[in-house]
Amino acid sequence: MEKIDFRKELKQLYQPSAKEVVELDVPPMNFLMVDGEGDPNTAQAYSDAIEALFSVAYTLKFMVKKGDMVIDYAVLPLESLWWAEDMAVFASGDKSRWKWTAMIMQPSFVTLELVERALEEVKTRKNPAALAKMRFELFSEGRSAQIMHIGPFSEEGPTIEKVHRFIEAGNCRLRGKHHEIYLSDIRRADPSKWKTIIRQPMQ
Repeated sequence: MEKIDFRKELKQLYQPSAKEVVELDVPPMNFLMVDGEGDPNTAQAYSDAIEALFSVAYTLKFMVKKGDMVIDYAVLPLESLWWAEDMAVFASGDKSRWKWTAMIMQPSFVTLELVERALEEVKTRKNPAALAKMRFELFSEGRSAQIMHIGPFSEEGPTIEKVHRFIEAGNCRLRGKHHEIYLSDIRRADPSKWKTIIRQPMQ
């Protein structure tokens, strides 16, 4: 059985330095996605989105492992895009008015047909609240800057500013949505050791 660790295969995307911001070209990739809004710390919608995403992602993993492809791979980490209609609100930290897309990247061999089968299986088995909101979509991010933030989410501010300064120093400007990739299990890890990739598209 073939085993694939996409965090290693896509090291430039999922294992950036924590010391310096780097520029990279993010290729188009397929994601399971759920949209919503509200403070991620308190909004039930965000918790529901995470539950639905991982339910389908793990169902897909076992479908691939036991199916014709016979490939074993680790489910990719949770990622989220963050923004607000009024970016001044976003900058102010009023998270109740934030909008978000919670998502999990899927390998290229995961097809729409397979996703539809997984959705039906999860619906029959447990039917999580956000399942009906899920979509399978190609996401193209392109030229971006990123760095690894180590520590609690509440201390991301200086790291985000570092990314923005890097972009501005290169005579570029911010584009698209603030992107975070969560590499740690926050239920078990010490907050001081949480690893979060901070990514910002640029042009």
